[in-house]
Amino acid sequence: MRLIFLGVPGAGKSTQAAAISSQWQIPHISIDDIFHQAIAKETYLGLKVKPYVEKGDLIPDDLILDIIRKRLSHSSAQRGWVLDGFPSNLSQVKLLDQLLLEILPQCRSVLPEKLYNQVFSFYVPIDVLVQRLLERGRSDDNYQVIYRRIEVYQEHSAPLIQHYRQQGFLTVINGDRSVEVITQFLQDAVSKPRLIIDKKTLNIRKKSIKEGKQILSA
Repeated sequence: MRLIFLGVPGAGKSTQAAAISSQWQIPHISIDDIFHQAIAKETYLGLKVKPYVEKGDLIPDDLILDIIRKRLSHSSAQRGWVLDGFPSNLSQVKLLDQLLLEILPQCRSVLPEKLYNQVFSFYVPIDVLVQRLLERGRSDDNYQVIYRRIEVYQEHSAPLIQHYRQQGFLTVINGDRSVEVITQFLQDAVSKPRLIIDKKTLNIRKKSIKEGKQILSA
């Protein structure tokens, strides 16, 4: 089970990723947690990413890729994983796909859409999101940084989300509901096999929808 959770910090994806991780016994790989732990320990990585985190800016790809490579190559990730907060732009999507083709021998001869199972994008109204982050109490959770994070996410996530939607991976999650309701929805979603649609069929469906024809799916 290989899952990707997208969303601005505070959207609830980490809480849900932890629940899925526990249920399926697969690692929850949170980029946000990795960076904050590194900053707290004042490691080399922590010193590098601290200025970006404090400003709410996007972390450069080269500071993330080695971390992702090590986590996904670890023996604990052989049965799958939940990626939380990565990829965050289209260049990272390409890096992730290339990395998975390297470390997953069984995927080298298959279509890219089999590299992972599903992508979930968590949406929460901005006012709710801001309040959640302010209540979290981290030193970098202030109005200026929070709004900068939202701005950066919206700038880079739009093409990212569109990419996964076109690939047939994306499921949008309303994060402004109870934790229990969202958890149940996710558990049901990941338990059902995803229908992989080839590009020819997808293009036919898009054309039919534009022409106003009714599409029935099994």
